[in-house]
Amino acid sequence: MSYLGHMSGLTTTVPREYVHRAAVSEVLLTGWEADSSVGSGEQDGFVVRAQWPRSHSLFAPEGGYQDPMLLIESVRQVGSLLAHAEFGVPFGHQFLMSDMSLTAAPDLFVADAAPTEIEVRTVCSDLVLRRGSLQGMRYDVTVMRDGRALATAGAAFRCMHPDVYRRVRGERPTTTVHVAPPAIEPSRAGHTDPRHVVLANPLPGAGNRWELRVDTAHPTYFDHPVDHVPGMVLLEAARQAAVASTGLSDALLLGLESDFTRYAEFDAPCWIEAHPEAPGAAGEVRVRVRGVQQDESVFTTHLTLAPRPRS
Repeated sequence: MSYLGHMSGLTTTVPREYVHRAAVSEVLLTGWEADSSVGSGEQDGFVVRAQWPRSHSLFAPEGGYQDPMLLIESVRQVGSLLAHAEFGVPFGHQFLMSDMSLTAAPDLFVADAAPTEIEVRTVCSDLVLRRGSLQGMRYDVTVMRDGRALATAGAAFRCMHPDVYRRVRGERPTTTVHVAPPAIEPSRAGHTDPRHVVLANPLPGAGNRWELRVDTAHPTYFDHPVDHVPGMVLLEAARQAAVASTGLSDALLLGLESDFTRYAEFDAPCWIEAHPEAPGAAGEVRVRVRGVQQDESVFTTHLTLAPRPRS
């Protein structure tokens, strides 16, 4: 294990290469160590530490609460960190997320006068090895804050050697020549800056259906060159679609169940469709969101939004 996993007196971020980020400012994880409470066998356990900033250029606190997308990004980063640092996946391998899910309590996201410190207790399972090299795995996490378990999450991904990836994908562009259409009103998507909005103004009569706005120059959505729309952008599109279709612009995202089935390509429009259900007794709303490109489903997400608790 890298010595960074054992640093206890100092706080730093893990190497950005471990979490597939070009900008150090986008690294949320600060360290990790083996979790001795997880028994040996077919599972490996780790405690990963993370810090959510008081101010983020994209996922900014609002109404006294951190943006739940920081939790989703933290869970994503945990998978790539452990794959590289603990299971020996070389840099340059491509990671393909198969699914992600989470359930969280509102208290996890309360914004204090200091950055939010969390522990992500992680159990890795279903490791797929080929000639001793990790090809994929599942991991499940319990998210702790101040000694309280306030969220659970899980994800699975596959790893692909660069040569295999090139054979599968060919030479595809890392930018799009398609001019992003005008965005919907930012407040409808839960943002204040139109540049962060990934849903385009719908056509008349389109209902809850929007074209995905792809801006490969966006410094967070496209932190480094890729040849397809990243899963985090698709999940943000799902969150924005859920907010826009329900009118719950100040809601917290407290539940997520996502499956990714195809790449979202740069050379064809991708359409985001939202189908909200009736509100529950506490005002929570479940929304099914689907991404469609060239009549094929790219991803499907079920989200649960809930009004922010008022103090």
